[in-house]
Amino acid sequence: MQNGPAVRRRKLGAELRTLRTGAGLTSGEAAQLVGWHQSKVSRIETGASGVKADDLRLLLDAYAVRDGQLRELLLMLAGAEDAGGRDRWWHAYRGVLPPTYRDFISLESQASAMRTLETTVVPGLLQTPEYARAVTRAAVKDVDEERLDTLVEVRLARQDVLRSDPPLALNAVLDEAVLRREVGGPEVMARQLERLTEAARLPQVRLQVLPFTAGAHIGLTGPFVIFSFPSTSDLDVVVLDQLASSLYLERKEDLVAYSEAFDTLQFHALSPEESLDYIAGIGDGA
Repeated sequence: MQNGPAVRRRKLGAELRTLRTGAGLTSGEAAQLVGWHQSKVSRIETGASGVKADDLRLLLDAYAVRDGQLRELLLMLAGAEDAGGRDRWWHAYRGVLPPTYRDFISLESQASAMRTLETTVVPGLLQTPEYARAVTRAAVKDVDEERLDTLVEVRLARQDVLRSDPPLALNAVLDEAVLRREVGGPEVMARQLERLTEAARLPQVRLQVLPFTAGAHIGLTGPFVIFSFPSTSDLDVVVLDQLASSLYLERKEDLVAYSEAFDTLQFHALSPEESLDYIAGIGDGA
């Protein structure tokens, strides 16, 4: 378990090692091709050091990587300011957002798909402005109105990934407690339930409710997010949110365990169609 930047360095390094061996090169031969010392290639591949965008391009050229989508993704993982893809708008909020939150947004913007279990609140990508304000006010200690406005603005800006081209594919399982918890008061919650219904009808969103009648389930240990990336599954990562930080799980066994847990939760949850009816019933006071 590591922080986001360390995970990205390790994953980027592992992918570069795979590409190098796929090109039939030793680390020494790769270093010679780009004019480096072998130790630099080794440090990058182990995640001990980052890699600049220009250096990464040299490696990708040396390994004959022509897949534009993969090159773009690896450049974004390296932190290249000029990488293509979705807008890196969150850089404008460096003075407001903690590094862990910026890093989560970065992963979210780069991912092609996101699976999430939520047990307490509506996922940020599906929150209304009023709901987001109420949640942020409760979660951030001693927040003033100006910072509150900015944090809500960021939350809403994150939702653009659902409207990008291509959009992020969001697969969410919500515990019934999420729908029953009256965040912000009755009117705010009523509008939030309407928003969930609207979002559930989008082709890129799959929303399922895990009702109380499902009883004890594997998700009782807490919410989690699984990010998947285009071109390669080796970059997938699990994110566990905690009060003051986030933990990133990158080992294959962790990814398998959480993927299987998510599959189990989906099996026990209501179908997307049944979930829509269930949300509507709660909205009607059922």
